[in-house]
Amino acid sequence: MAQDSVGFSSDYQFWLQKLSVWDQASTLETQQDTCLHLPRFQEFLRQMYEVLKEMDSNTIIERFPTIGQLLARTCWNPFILAFDESQKILIWCLCCLINKEPQNSEESKLNSWTRGLLSHILSAFRFDTKEVGLFTQGLGYAPADYCPGLLKNMVLSLVSELRENHLNGFNTQRRMVPEKIRFLSRVCIPLVTLPDIEPLVEALLTYHGHEPQEVLWPEFFDAVNEAFLLKKISLPTSAVVCLWLRHLPSLEKATLHLFDKLISSERNFLRRIECFLKDSLLPEAACHPAIFRIVDEMFRCALLETDGAPEVLAAIQVFTRCFMEALEKKNKQLKFTFKTYFPYASPSLIMVLLQHPKEIPQELWHQPLKHISEMLREIVEDQTHGSYGGPFECWFLFIHFGGWADIVAEQLVMSEAEPPEALLWLLAFSYSPRDGSLQRTQTMVEVKAVLGHLKKLFRSPTLSAKDLQAAAAESQDRDPRPPLCQQLIRRLVLNFLLWAPGGHVIAREVITLMAPTDELTHEMTGLLDQTLYRWDHLCMEAPRSRKLARELLSELRSAGTAR
Repeated sequence: MAQDSVGFSSDYQFWLQKLSVWDQASTLETQQDTCLHLPRFQEFLRQMYEVLKEMDSNTIIERFPTIGQLLARTCWNPFILAFDESQKILIWCLCCLINKEPQNSEESKLNSWTRGLLSHILSAFRFDTKEVGLFTQGLGYAPADYCPGLLKNMVLSLVSELRENHLNGFNTQRRMVPEKIRFLSRVCIPLVTLPDIEPLVEALLTYHGHEPQEVLWPEFFDAVNEAFLLKKISLPTSAVVCLWLRHLPSLEKATLHLFDKLISSERNFLRRIECFLKDSLLPEAACHPAIFRIVDEMFRCALLETDGAPEVLAAIQVFTRCFMEALEKKNKQLKFTFKTYFPYASPSLIMVLLQHPKEIPQELWHQPLKHISEMLREIVEDQTHGSYGGPFECWFLFIHFGGWADIVAEQLVMSEAEPPEALLWLLAFSYSPRDGSLQRTQTMVEVKAVLGHLKKLFRSPTLSAKDLQAAAAESQDRDPRPPLCQQLIRRLVLNFLLWAPGGHVIAREVITLMAPTDELTHEMTGLLDQTLYRWDHLCMEAPRSRKLARELLSELRSAGTAR
């Protein structure tokens, strides 16, 4: 606590001095310095309120004799009042100075002085001539031309001038000079959250001049992006796309902000992930290939850093689904080929993966699956296709369209025919892309053996949990299964329970045996949620299987919460 007190006292003196400098000179340099320090000063105000609220007014004056100077200078600085929540926090600080029952003339004078500042703050956004002058002088307008009611007209005038500037192109006589546009973006930094300023913010973002370098201030992009991410400003998608194309750090921050939301919320289900993604505007903005490739690369890094965490896989698949939906709405005739989105992938493989299973009769699903498997296997195992990347790059492309991998597992369980090698290979590859050819073959042998046992039980009239457990158990004659192979087997058993005629009778008992730990419960919950999400998008009619999946998912959620 002592260290915090010392730190606050030091900050207090720093900001008192800063405010004095800002108050004494209203030059372009001091205005720029004010704008750059606004976020830090707001945080100082917040800390000061936490200190003041624990004291009475007499203690405050005794502890901080110069607080009147600090608060007064803050109240008369229009940049500070316009920035984010500074005005509100300042009001909180002033309220701490008011004595509800003044005992003498000094306390009454303090109350009167404080109420005067509060009255000023509450009326400050009428923008009197003096305050507007700070902004208009640098823009080449005379303060006398304006009155408080014309702020909107000033904004509309500037917006119109910017648009005309864009249309005039190289007609230099009618163009707004770059220095003016740059200064205008700097002036807007503390004002981006004001509703009346939004048209000007949008016009600046969508302005495209012919200057070789960016004319807008980087801090302007930062302020707009921060306000957008915190829902303090509403912008059309076109303006957000311009923001992210013109300022890469803003796009990276928006993607990381999405990752934080996905990670910080426990047990995110796919519908909720979809809401987060659509709300972020990233899938819609990703219709521009440059944005898609940056976001996709960040997903790729997240996948590598988490060693293929199921949550990241799910987010990539939902992002791709949302992106494809946005692309279909936006481009009836595509402006960009899919090669621009996936430049290092096989064009023929992309076209097959892009087929939506819903558009293909269910009885014919095995055909595209076989085709996908053959093309992937040829690229992965044949070194002559080095231009399309190694096994990981092929797998990373494949998991974007993860619905096909889920369908493989269902098809293998439900089919009465001998499991095709192509589908076995595809399933083994989807779960463990880093395996070599020999290890993948061993996984295929394991899966084929389990499928043989499951097919015998599929129509059994006396199905029991013990029988199913025995069917999925490891053979004593073989080496222990790797963890990913065990996970794959659990996926097959779950599909069996959902589709076998007698599966619903033993499902709860089997799930209890399969998920004795929190980790396995989380895994089974994710698989069920993924299955229901895919069925919804495929519009699959399987009422009994759907009902069972929902009941199991609900019970596993409850069990996970209880643990």
